[in-house]
Amino acid sequence: KNVGQHFSQNQYFWGRPSAVDYNGSGSGGSNKGPSNKAYLNEVEERIDAFMHSHPYLKRKDIPAELVTASGSGLDPHISLYAAEIQIKRVAEARKLPFNIVSKILESQIHRPFFGHPYVNVLCLDVAMDNYVSQR
Repeated sequence: KNVGQHFSQNQYFWGRPSAVDYNGSGSGGSNKGPSNKAYLNEVEERIDAFMHSHPYLKRKDIPAELVTASGSGLDPHISLYAAEIQIKRVAEARKLPFNIVSKILESQIHRPFFGHPYVNVLCLDVAMDNYVSQR
C-alpha cells in the first residue's frame, strides 16, 4: 500500500512508472534529465503505450505523472485526474458501467486539507476487485 506497484492489465488503474521497478530497498530516480535522448525515447514509448490503451484521449490529455517516474520510484499515488482519465478503459475491460467505476474511484479519493486530491492505486484496484468478486 505504501509502495507503488506495476499494473499493466486494462482492468486495473495504472500508477506512475518506476525507474527502479518499485524496489523498496533501492529507491531512486533515473537521474536522466529532459535533454537526455534515452530518457526522451523512454517517455515517448510510455506515451505511445498509454495512447494505445486510451485511444479516446489526446496526447495533451496525458498527465506527466503517468509517463514519468517519481524521484523515489516508489510513489503509490496518482492525482484524481490521472485516475479519472482511466475510468473508461477500466470500465470497458471489466464490462462495468462507467458510473459504477466512477463511484468506486470516488470512494477511494484522499482529500488532504492542503494540496490536491489523490488516489492510492493499489487500494483503488483492490476496491475494484472486491466489487467484482461480490457481484
